[in-house]
Amino acid sequence: MRREIELWWLQAKKDFSVAEILFEKNQYYMVAFLCQQSIEKGLKALHLKKNKRPADFTHSLVTLGNACKVPDSLMLILRNSTLDFIMSRYPDASDELPYEMYDKIIASQRIDGAKEVLKWIEKELEI
Repeated sequence: MRREIELWWLQAKKDFSVAEILFEKNQYYMVAFLCQQSIEKGLKALHLKKNKRPADFTHSLVTLGNACKVPDSLMLILRNSTLDFIMSRYPDASDELPYEMYDKIIASQRIDGAKEVLKWIEKELEI
């Protein structure tokens, strides 16, 4: 595996493992953010492998998913997680405090979704 791909993939896995730790600490808004980040970084690793070049600058998981030919069955996860990049961090994004917007149910959905997408990416990366 090319070093650049490996770096993106290793950071994706680390972000996800930290999300799991924060889930246990009830820090649900950060779980959502790190799940989004783990998917984004995993897709950027896969984009490098499939397209032989970095992805265009974006945080849109849907855009990255389309570029990586993510199956339709996973696209809803990407749609649901994309906005977490902003919503989980900025109170002016929704006029609410991010740490109050996310609960255990939402965080659990983000963990499960990220796990499923990362598993697919890992298979595609042939690790």
